[in-house]
Amino acid sequence: MAITEVKVILTCPGRNYTLVKVMTDQGVYGVGDGTINGNEATVAQMLSHVSELIIGHDEDRIGDIWQLLFHWGYWRNGPIFRAAIAAIDMALWDIKGKKAGMPVYQLLGGRAREGAMVYGHAHGRDHAEVEDSVRSFIERGYKAVRAQPGPYGGAGMLSRKPGRREGLPPTDYFEPEPYMRQVAPLFDYLRNTIGFDTHLLHDVHEQLTPIQAAWLAQSLDEYMLFFLEDCLRPEYLEGFRLIREKSNTPLAIGEIIHSREQWIMLFREQLIDYIRTPPIHIGGITEAIKLCTLAEPYQIKSGFHGAGDIGPIGQAASVSVDVVIPNFGIQEWVGFSDQIREVITGACEMRDGYAYPNEAPGLGMDIDEELAAKYPYKPAWMPLVRRIDGTMHVY
Repeated sequence: MAITEVKVILTCPGRNYTLVKVMTDQGVYGVGDGTINGNEATVAQMLSHVSELIIGHDEDRIGDIWQLLFHWGYWRNGPIFRAAIAAIDMALWDIKGKKAGMPVYQLLGGRAREGAMVYGHAHGRDHAEVEDSVRSFIERGYKAVRAQPGPYGGAGMLSRKPGRREGLPPTDYFEPEPYMRQVAPLFDYLRNTIGFDTHLLHDVHEQLTPIQAAWLAQSLDEYMLFFLEDCLRPEYLEGFRLIREKSNTPLAIGEIIHSREQWIMLFREQLIDYIRTPPIHIGGITEAIKLCTLAEPYQIKSGFHGAGDIGPIGQAASVSVDVVIPNFGIQEWVGFSDQIREVITGACEMRDGYAYPNEAPGLGMDIDEELAAKYPYKPAWMPLVRRIDGTMHVY
């Protein structure tokens, strides 16, 4: 068989997704997801461009096609580039599984565990509301819950202004000190009300400097978090040395790290404990397996990003890796609306706090192209955040 076409599907059944169908000359096709939140149309353009390179290639040569897509352009790498490769890579694994009559996780070596432990997102305006939200997850069987105080970004989000014109995002105004003062009291409250039997996590959203992050991590040591996520932005990776010196709280980072090479210093010095980069953001299943293998000797585990910007196909790719690697840690989890499930069929199941891969051949999923076309792409943006004095801020 040979690849005959790469169909690029931009759709918005409630939120935007960049999807592909890789077609072959014998009717077997595979599906993939290359969504990057706020950049879906850009990835689609990249896919339309690079897919010409693989028309006529043997779809079984997944590793060779990965290298071709990565090295063809003298200027390479970057998150858009990696997401495009990821979409095609997932689809090629899907084809291989369909041809073999086996789910993708079996082709990767088979189960190392029955299911992948997941965590959900709890939040609230005050401690009591966060507690209620955490308990709602526990009642649904979750063993781990991420707890966030206040609005998205925490108590440091002080005000909001509308976008400069219709269609542009609003601007939030953030200050780190109110946020930092609120986090430890929240976890003190939760450990006193809920106890230590449930794993608790927290996401900093990359809003702090290294010295601020070190202070925050140290203040949380006694509450035994499963991990503290994204203390620093990826441009400040050396700052993890300072955090590690000051705190025993496990650290996670990586949902916007897209390159294996960015991890080498963090692994070698064991400055973090969990990898947040999912297959969709690093170049697919092929590269995610390599990244986790590289981390294994350093006792660093996976904790793949899995928020709503990753659709059912990207989620299925993550779960396929989760159940086979020896150094799995945890999987971020969201459910999908009925509308999304109608467009993208076959989403993985979560039961009693664990996610399970599909047993159907390949990834066990499909895309209803006619229905996807009824939900056209809607230009969207990530939030804009500034400090009170007007300086741009990152989160």
